[in-house]
Amino acid sequence: MTLTPRERTVLDWLAARHDAMVDLLGEIVNLDSGSADKAGIDRVGAVLRRRLDAAGLSTRVVAHAAHGDNLVADLPGERAGGHALLLGHMDTVFPAGTAAARPFRVADGIATGPGVADMKAGLVMNVFVAQAFAATGGAPMPLTVLCTGDEEIASPASRPVIEAAARGAVLVLNAEPGRASGNVVTRRKGALFLRIAIEGRAAHSGVEPGKGASAIDAMARQILRLHALQDLETGTTVNVGLVRGGVSVNTVAPEASLEVDVRFRDHAAMRAVREAIDAIVAAGEPAGTRARIVHEGSFLPLVENEAGRALFADYAACARDLGFTVEGEFTGGSADSGVAASAGAPTLCATGPVGGGAHTPDEYCRLDTMVPRAQAAALTILRRAAR
Repeated sequence: MTLTPRERTVLDWLAARHDAMVDLLGEIVNLDSGSADKAGIDRVGAVLRRRLDAAGLSTRVVAHAAHGDNLVADLPGERAGGHALLLGHMDTVFPAGTAAARPFRVADGIATGPGVADMKAGLVMNVFVAQAFAATGGAPMPLTVLCTGDEEIASPASRPVIEAAARGAVLVLNAEPGRASGNVVTRRKGALFLRIAIEGRAAHSGVEPGKGASAIDAMARQILRLHALQDLETGTTVNVGLVRGGVSVNTVAPEASLEVDVRFRDHAAMRAVREAIDAIVAAGEPAGTRARIVHEGSFLPLVENEAGRALFADYAACARDLGFTVEGEFTGGSADSGVAASAGAPTLCATGPVGGGAHTPDEYCRLDTMVPRAQAAALTILRRAAR
């Protein structure tokens, strides 16, 4: 591997920070930050902000009353023009008390704890990449670090912040955990999460059943029609995962609700399936019932394009020069990388340290990948800026 003096300086700085990375990872894993725990998310943000402030970055908080605040940090670049965006989220899927019940632990080079891979290790990596540039003479291009607070619930508050940060970026590296294989992600499905409420008309099911209109009947018909939208060949999946309804066994159900998870490969498929769902909801069957979508969350798909392929090729070349190999994977899971890519920025996902078991008590992070993945991100930025 032939490195420029500038590249060697940055990579050496990161190589000497393994223990410091692990210390910071332990500190923030031991802070509960479930998506509903705004105070916990903001505590994680405060820890990261102190680090970035101390490194000399300009930081600011984009506050939100209901969801975790967003932390934005900027470092000027040596060249004018587009910037690099290091993206990550601070929220996890775990409720308050989880960190105390199973705190950060390290055994045989494997770290465990709630959110250790998804994606607190990625946050640590992004912070140290920014610190590396700040400590070694500055970033080669303007650099933004964005830490969001609501990705696990489809980014209802942070989406406009992500879109604004991604506009004009020449590359976006989203530090979701590297796949268990060590690969990165070049394509992701988008997702819709819908809650549908159905109103019927109550009646005594034995005395006056004909006067009622069953919301459960309407729900059952909707479930069949919704599941019929699934098309495994095109990659569109539909799953009604939660249902509720009725008030008693001898009452024609006056209310019901269902929650549905929809996945799709691209924007055209997203529009098509949403139109079909709207038609199902509007059908009003049987007579006397009415349905409406009362809550919606969505992820945009990460669609592979020429700019994304070129970014992956650059990252993969840097990884090879550092002694490891990555390939690009497709996943049905969704992430904020789709938002960044949809804003027009070349985007690569799962550039964080390698881990697995996300969203489960078995979640883990391979600590031996912390420094190499940080070096790969930094080297990609350096070489893109040198063109």
